[in-house]
Amino acid sequence: MRKILVTSALPYANGPIHLGHLVEYIQTDIWVRFQKLSGNEVHYICADDTHGTPIMLKAQDLNISPQELIQKSHQEHLQDFKRFGVNFSYYGSTDDIENKKLVYEIFEKLKKENLIHTKEIEQFFDNEKNIFLPDRYIKGICPKCDAEDQYGDACEKCGSTYDAINLKNPVSTVTGTEPVKKKTEHYFFKLSSDKCASFLKEFIQSNVMQSEAKNKLAEWFKSGLNDWDISRDAPYFGFQIPGSENKFFYVWLDAPTGYLGTFKKYCKEKGIDFNEFINTDLNINNKTEMVHFIGKDILYFHGLFWPAILKFSGLKLPTNIFAHGFLTINGNKMSKSRGTFITAEKFLSSSVDPDSLRYYYAAKLNPSMADIDLNLSDFVQRVNSDLLGKFVNIASRSHSFVKKYFSNTVLKIQQNDLTDILKNSQNEIKNLYESREFSKCMKTIMGLADKINYYYDNNKPWELAKSETDRTKLHHVCSNTIHYFKILTIFLKPVIPSISKNAEVFLNSSNLSWNDLNEDNFYESFQINKYNHLFKRIDIKMIDKILDNQPSNQQKDEDKISIQDLKKIKLVVGQIITAEAIEDADKLLKLNVDLGNEDKRQVFAGIKSNYEPNSLINKLVIVVANLHPRKMRFGESQAMLLAASGEEGVFLLSPDSGAKPGMIVS
Repeated sequence: MRKILVTSALPYANGPIHLGHLVEYIQTDIWVRFQKLSGNEVHYICADDTHGTPIMLKAQDLNISPQELIQKSHQEHLQDFKRFGVNFSYYGSTDDIENKKLVYEIFEKLKKENLIHTKEIEQFFDNEKNIFLPDRYIKGICPKCDAEDQYGDACEKCGSTYDAINLKNPVSTVTGTEPVKKKTEHYFFKLSSDKCASFLKEFIQSNVMQSEAKNKLAEWFKSGLNDWDISRDAPYFGFQIPGSENKFFYVWLDAPTGYLGTFKKYCKEKGIDFNEFINTDLNINNKTEMVHFIGKDILYFHGLFWPAILKFSGLKLPTNIFAHGFLTINGNKMSKSRGTFITAEKFLSSSVDPDSLRYYYAAKLNPSMADIDLNLSDFVQRVNSDLLGKFVNIASRSHSFVKKYFSNTVLKIQQNDLTDILKNSQNEIKNLYESREFSKCMKTIMGLADKINYYYDNNKPWELAKSETDRTKLHHVCSNTIHYFKILTIFLKPVIPSISKNAEVFLNSSNLSWNDLNEDNFYESFQINKYNHLFKRIDIKMIDKILDNQPSNQQKDEDKISIQDLKKIKLVVGQIITAEAIEDADKLLKLNVDLGNEDKRQVFAGIKSNYEPNSLINKLVIVVANLHPRKMRFGESQAMLLAASGEEGVFLLSPDSGAKPGMIVS
């Protein structure tokens, strides 16, 4: 059993949680849930980042104390995380006394290592507000690449970090005035020291980070390390530096220490040995791990400054630092003007199941630092197709026969090729979860769902139910299908915890875990409970609500078409001549359709999970015959078949008996 301390970057306490934040917390939670399902001891720790001038200024604007502000944010953040299934072991605050004590201990240890010094610097000062400006309250032109509208600490375009004092054409975002330069004395951590450089050169080449991150850190290291400013002047909300009158620790020191300060408080409450996880003296026999999930925008800090702080404070180094990219929506950065700055609360108000976002993120995520895109139309299509049309469809189709004919009794699983495939897939899926190859993992699981749906369709339980002599086979087919659904529930449990919990109620099987797959009694006969819908189909109107883009009455009128518009669509009766599966396609069947008058069309239809190819031969269908051909990876699709879809699956539309290929539908 592994013992793992896992952290996500700390959200700042002066704003709401949004969908960009959730990329990190959801992927961390998926990994943590997988580890727990595998039997490992995992402590998932996070906290609000509570200190700094922005907190102080916002509290002043609201006419409340900073403590009141951070307490309010803490409750709101925790509620948002909970509703998206992000299950922290403990969620604290960097303003806690445990963190303050730890910050002071680390500071004293770094002083003894001769890694703290003071020097006079110039900083931007807002004369109107009478405060030194935090880096994030100054905007201007990047001194490295000349990108406009950049913050005072780092450029979002070129990724460079710099002193805010070097920003060109600076403007205070507090008052909109041009700040002045003013001298003050600050405390610094000697990141540029020889011993830090020697340690970090080796640390960068270790296997703590993915190759992209290592390469970026090596690039920064080669350009030279700068000492890190760890103090700010009063007025400031934070921990006062011991021995000073008006100096406070900058958040970049007490925020990451908050990982450990929060964990220490949690350990005290739970009776866990804190030193086992953070003390280097125990490393010979110490098998604990410390894993950080972070965004690539704070890689410099977590890959250089933080490891050096830990090293020379005598604390354990991170076992892994997993960096990820940003979120774009419909291909662009989140934007309030475009209506795509979506908070967690706004998403939840739409009635879209939060598990759907967890699944979509998982279907996009991999171990790289590449950005992922939330394409809202693709989101609707993929979630409905995969979660509803493939996964939930398995249970919704098979339970009714078990209820109607067999008193909700599921028989012992039958051994066959598909049973073996599912049992043997667990190691591949576990490895994909472990390595954070979530996208490949979801594709693999949905591939198994396709095989299960094909097995069900190929055995035609609706035909077996017509004859009492086929009832035994019907019972076995539906029982196998429900067993397969139970296996998939375990596979998907780290990603869709809410849906999985409801599936467990239906399956009469609480707390399903990975180890269950290796127990013989897991595959024995059992009773299912009443089936309730596990997932609600996403409607495009829900997305409109998320975007504050409800269609107006005028838009609704524009959506209506005239009889002349309808006549533009040429609907023809067709007959399927040949049908074959495409090996590399999850959803498509390749069909050859006769439209009469020697007009034959090649059509690729997304019905693979619902129809066995041989069952389609000679079937009459309705075809959109005047659609522009579409070039696909497997060939050209020259028409479209009409079908109805719902929770029960996808069903081709057919004309009544007597219709012939080539007849016009009107």
